[in-house]
Amino acid sequence: MNNQHTWCVIMAGGVGSRFWPMSRSSYPKQFLDFLGLGRTLIQQTYDRFLPICPKEHILVVTNSNYAGIVREQLPDLQPWQILLEPSRRNTAPCVAYANAVIAARDPKASIIVAPSDHLVLKETAFQETVQMALDQANSTDCLVTLGIMPSRPDTGYGYIQFKPDEPTTHPRVKRVKTFTEKPDHETALRFIESGDFLWNAGIFIWNLKSINTAFADHLPEMNALFDAKRSAFGTAEEGAAITDIYTDCANVSIDYGIMEKAANVYTVVSDFGWSDLGTWGSLYTHLPKDANENASIGKAVKLYDCARNVVHSHDGRLIVLQGLEDCIVVSTKDSLLVCRKQDEQKIKQIVNDLTAESGDRYV
Repeated sequence: MNNQHTWCVIMAGGVGSRFWPMSRSSYPKQFLDFLGLGRTLIQQTYDRFLPICPKEHILVVTNSNYAGIVREQLPDLQPWQILLEPSRRNTAPCVAYANAVIAARDPKASIIVAPSDHLVLKETAFQETVQMALDQANSTDCLVTLGIMPSRPDTGYGYIQFKPDEPTTHPRVKRVKTFTEKPDHETALRFIESGDFLWNAGIFIWNLKSINTAFADHLPEMNALFDAKRSAFGTAEEGAAITDIYTDCANVSIDYGIMEKAANVYTVVSDFGWSDLGTWGSLYTHLPKDANENASIGKAVKLYDCARNVVHSHDGRLIVLQGLEDCIVVSTKDSLLVCRKQDEQKIKQIVNDLTAESGDRYV
């Protein structure tokens, strides 16, 4: 499967506030081993792409504050493969930055763009799906996204509606009709019942020419900023160029800026054991559980008369729980979180409150 013109771009600039108190702004979740496997999420993502493209074609786009962590966790990367953003501008500038770097080295490139913090349980199925998407992207002027077969009316995911009857190159390749951001429960239920909606995995595949055309058509101002500095990429002037670009660059996602506007978007119906690991609750579904459906990570955890909890002891501190049900319990060296699973969406607000009260001391 490894192709000399295939490139992978790993987006690793997020802060993962919903995984507080383990995920911190100085050391966010993509750099942590949430599953206790001995490899962090970004290391698992890197490993996942090694059979797909040469390691010299794997780029990591991250905030400049995380440069040292990326170098430590992915020591095989050359300095030019770690693209440092001077500020957070969402995913469209991230993609445009990677495009500019790749264009300077391989104008014939096909590109896979993926987040650094997702879970994939079926690696072979993932590789087969990506190859199908690459085949579509290389045979047609189009943009491809991976859509996950939904198992429940989840309100935490975006949804992709496809055209079920339009013929394509493969039964699993579908023309995209609409994108919908996180719907309410009733809407999500209707989506599931209709049979033509998928979860949006946020994994994209395209060739360089098609995505550059899409930027020119749908984000012309951003495209012009990068075009003006095109000659700097791949040289010693790249850092200064990207700082100038990001000063004037809009904060916009690749979904909103391009995918929702483009007419040539396809999706591949996918099932490879995917989760975006966006919350403690999503992590809970993938952890082994005891007879009472408790999931725990950490050797120093003792549970009595407890059920359906997720417990994470990061610092080795002994955690003893009695009579607790349906909760998230997370212990770190300076914080303890106890939260009902049904209220986990409030963790982001907790982080905002702590920031307002104490600055970055706890976040």
